[in-house]
Amino acid sequence: MGNDGTPGPDLEDRVLGGWLGRIAGNMLGKPVERGDVWTRDRIDGYLRRAAALPLTDYLPEPADERDALALRPEWDRCVRGRIHGSCRDDDVDYAILGLDLLETHGFGFSTEQVGELWLLRLPYLQTFTAERAAYRNLADGLKPPLTATYDNPYQEWIGALIRADIFGWTCPDAPRRAAALARRDAVLSHAGNGVYGAMWAAALISAAFTAPTVRQAIDSALTVVPASCRLARTVRRVVSLHETRLSWEDTLSTLSEETAGLGWIHTVPNVAVLTAGLLYGDGDFTRTVALTVRGGLDTDSNGATAGSVAGVLTGAAAIPGQWKDPLEDTVRSAVFGFDGARISDLAERTARLARTSAGPALDTLPG
Repeated sequence: MGNDGTPGPDLEDRVLGGWLGRIAGNMLGKPVERGDVWTRDRIDGYLRRAAALPLTDYLPEPADERDALALRPEWDRCVRGRIHGSCRDDDVDYAILGLDLLETHGFGFSTEQVGELWLLRLPYLQTFTAERAAYRNLADGLKPPLTATYDNPYQEWIGALIRADIFGWTCPDAPRRAAALARRDAVLSHAGNGVYGAMWAAALISAAFTAPTVRQAIDSALTVVPASCRLARTVRRVVSLHETRLSWEDTLSTLSEETAGLGWIHTVPNVAVLTAGLLYGDGDFTRTVALTVRGGLDTDSNGATAGSVAGVLTGAAAIPGQWKDPLEDTVRSAVFGFDGARISDLAERTARLARTSAGPALDTLPG
């Protein structure tokens, strides 16, 4: 039931909300995905020049040539009025690959099987940073966890976190199980906070199926990672600043100073931006994805995860039409055999796995 006593979204609607939210959030952030260029101030400057603040829709077309030249080359397929289905992106490819993994090998999959599926289904040039290092190591015959640690300077970057959604979607209200599955996937390519980020994200999405508020989902997700790790300390820091009623802008400025030097693709500063977007968005889908992308850094990855969490919280039916209608129920993907798939079909298959995973426990889910 909803907080007002009305029926809440059912499992299928929440899973579809997660898929739509992930894809929409990814599309929102994709044009400005380069954190060393598109800072928080520059993103807001772009929006002001285009008369698009407050941000309530996909990014507008650039107001001047200088802005246009700085955007990613795919921008003209990701801005409002030009979207016809999703653009291909690794933030969505890995959700699809994770679905294929669970359908092929079940919930007892091994890290080695994750690597085998990458080699079979995912083109090498569509991998980046830690994933590309792990892919190269796999091709050279190395086995996990050496695939994550050999000649891989990106072990704590955000790649494993963006692969975690499928484990949250298929383990509703089971954050520890979701985190365990995400860890098994993550150690193929990551270590330390890179792995903790994946565990935290999977648990967060899992908790969102039943948590009455986003804050409670965040608190639940914190229980699956070591309390002393830097990721957990950073999330708690964002929570504490939010509790003092500090503004979103000042919270991000504080966290930017405290995480300086880690780089714009490192898991920890991106989790700070993501946590702030979720808390200050307070369960509102549009506000959540808009604030998260406006926060800068790895904008498309953060927008995707924020959209996934918010979409599970609200359900697909409650996501405003300006976000889901332009997607035309179609996803582009580099994963072999999935290009042009229907988002609704991916969600149905995911919900089927969730019902298999949860069994009788689904009777306790709201809706």
